Amino acid sequence: QVQLVESGGGLVQAGGSLRLSCAASGRTFSRYVMGWFRQAPGKEREFVAAISGSGGSIHYGDSMKGRVTISRDNAKNTVYLQMNSLKYEDTAVYYCAADQGAVYTMATARYLEVWGQGTLVTVSS
Repeated sequence: QVQLVESGGGLVQAGGSLRLSCAASGRTFSRYVMGWFRQAPGKEREFVAAISGSGGSIHYGDSMKGRVTISRDNAKNTVYLQMNSLKYEDTAVYYCAADQGAVYTMATARYLEVWGQGTLVTVSS
């Protein structure tokens, strides 16, 4: 099973950009669908994006669609989330997750195999 460590969060002004990274340990990274979720204070966790093991299939949630791009580099065991045109309401802890299920079911899955510890993104207005 992989272990996940997110990085790249921080403080950014509204309209700005950030790229989050999620580094995975282990030699089976390419077997996993990888996803990004976020949770704002007082709100439920929300699906952002998922990418298949090969990178050939991608699914975006509605909340940030058009403003985010998910990608992965299997040689580096890393998945990325490029976020543009950030808004105040994008402030949240962003988590990456790994699962050996399907890309299009990650958004609604009740259980995912592995979670990272999260990285805080704060967007100032």
